[in-house]
Amino acid sequence: MARAARDELTDTAADAAIDQACRILRLPTIRDRHGEVAAAAARQQAGYKGFLAELLSLECDDRESRRKARLVRGAGFPRPKRIEDFDYAANPNVPAALIATLAKGAWIAAGQPCCLIGDSGTGKSHLLIALGTAAAENGYRVRYLTAAALVNELVEAADDKTLSRTITRYGRVDLLCLDELGYLELDRRGAELLFQVFTEREERAAIAIASNAAFSEWTSTFTDPRLCAAIVDRLTFDAHIINTGTDSYRLRTAQARHQATRT
Repeated sequence: MARAARDELTDTAADAAIDQACRILRLPTIRDRHGEVAAAAARQQAGYKGFLAELLSLECDDRESRRKARLVRGAGFPRPKRIEDFDYAANPNVPAALIATLAKGAWIAAGQPCCLIGDSGTGKSHLLIALGTAAAENGYRVRYLTAAALVNELVEAADDKTLSRTITRYGRVDLLCLDELGYLELDRRGAELLFQVFTEREERAAIAIASNAAFSEWTSTFTDPRLCAAIVDRLTFDAHIINTGTDSYRLRTAQARHQATRT
């Protein structure tokens, strides 16, 4: 009985020591799963090195998962969207092979732009968020905003005398995802501030945009023709340009649902 008590106490003390050490070393997976892995190792008669390798592998896998999740959260996406959820059959204009290639992220490392152009409901925002999510999960620092939100932030920064710091901050992210570019007309000041962000990132850091207007129509957003031409030039040089077309998936789905209710 005395021997059993000592063994139980030793196991308890060992668990407490492991728990404390894992907290100090920030190894939450080992702390949570060492008992489970130890029991499995005992059943399988695994050696000490095999047991340790399994524990460390679990910790590394979980740490990588947490890092990916942290990068995705930090990007500020408004809703979850993934490439594998995109319905290419519903929009055959979108080249699946190119999207799969872009998901690997080489264009981000090369600092190339990606432009998604098409009418509302054709999947631009889905693809923009999905490519940004894939980039974050590949370890890139990503930031998502609408064009209007970015312009408003830049205007406030200029008023607060922090514009340089704000532009530098946006220059540091690996991929800037800018949605709804072309939806609203920008005054000259807002357009010039946005141009500074594009210039900061030119040929050095990647940018992806989604717009419901063809480049030839951007003069409605950027009313200064020379500034508009300069912005288009920066966003299209060495860019991946994807036209998602004009056939709205959302509209077709709504019409089909309406028709079904009538019949």
